[in-house]
Amino acid sequence: MSTHDAAPVHGHCDARFAAVRAAFEENFRERRELGAAVAVTVDGVRVVDLWGGWADEAGRRPWGRDTLVNVWSTSKGPVALCAHLLSDRGLLDLDAPVAEYWPEFAAAGKEKVLVRHLLSHRAGLAGLREPHSLEQLYDWEVTTRRLAATAPWWEPGTRSGYHALTYGFLVGEVVRRVSGLLPGAFLRQEVTGPLGIDFSIGLPATEAGRAAELVHPRAAPPEDRAASSARLPTARLASLANPLVGAAEANTEAWRAVEIPAANGHGTARAVAALYGILGGLGSGDGRRVLSPEAAERVREGQGSCRDLVLGAGFPHDTELGLGVWLSGPNGSYGPNPRAFGHDGFGGSCGLADPEAGVSLGYVMNRMGPRVADEPRKRALVDALYSAL
Repeated sequence: MSTHDAAPVHGHCDARFAAVRAAFEENFRERRELGAAVAVTVDGVRVVDLWGGWADEAGRRPWGRDTLVNVWSTSKGPVALCAHLLSDRGLLDLDAPVAEYWPEFAAAGKEKVLVRHLLSHRAGLAGLREPHSLEQLYDWEVTTRRLAATAPWWEPGTRSGYHALTYGFLVGEVVRRVSGLLPGAFLRQEVTGPLGIDFSIGLPATEAGRAAELVHPRAAPPEDRAASSARLPTARLASLANPLVGAAEANTEAWRAVEIPAANGHGTARAVAALYGILGGLGSGDGRRVLSPEAAERVREGQGSCRDLVLGAGFPHDTELGLGVWLSGPNGSYGPNPRAFGHDGFGGSCGLADPEAGVSLGYVMNRMGPRVADEPRKRALVDALYSAL
């Protein structure tokens, strides 16, 4: 189907933010957008709520107001929110050893790994050293038991290295040990349920009819399939290809039926904007705040700029993580304010918050680009937003 056959854009956009609508429409014309939605909240008011295109590759299902889509690593912000809520309530010390809450985790020299190291991808556990199948990934107990037993790839706390899939199990198991709930249930009970935010980790079968079909741009490079061998020589392979997952896996009932908190959050753009707004202390989109100002400020506490040990080859610059989010920094990934923050999802999606500007944004889509972060469609929307402020 030609991108010129895209369904029209629907929704609301304040006149002041006409540049955002123009960039959104241009994504369909010029950047091969298939189906997508974008939402922006400023000072507690939703000023942009747009959607358009197609929810399936064949172009038979228009993307609707309530279409859901797997947002890959944009899910990591809501997982971090669970930990920050527990910390804000005095139930979790981010500076305590992980083993204080998860005793088995102390194995293989990890007794000094702190909770903050998990949140900032500095635990050295970017992936498992032994091959880990998709079926094993779907088993929470098997995956967390293996993570507790494994040795770090580098000295924890010294450098960041992207924990593509393990992040959600590591932070999520601490959430479970403290609250008694898996992160999906905790998020639903404490945030998305009470506030009516249309986001879940995994996807209930009853909601499958609203889910967009993900479309992968191309096959994974052959070198990334080296994880299927008996040896995993690098942290990069362990993080990004053990197991290797993409659109084909994410479109299945099996993927949606389990919790993979770092990668299988499903939601609307409005939901993503609301959740990142909460992380930024901006409220949920209806004025209700969830984190204290002190807790929200801690979310973006920089953990040290470095060349990421997993993603470094793909980034021509150093990056810095806060406690669960990436800082915009000098690269301006989330706008010109270096202390704005957010998280991208594999292929293009994004959530961001800029507390100084009072802004949060959510962007979700189903045609995945080849980049892990800073996809051109997302950059166009972020640039347009800031041009209007």
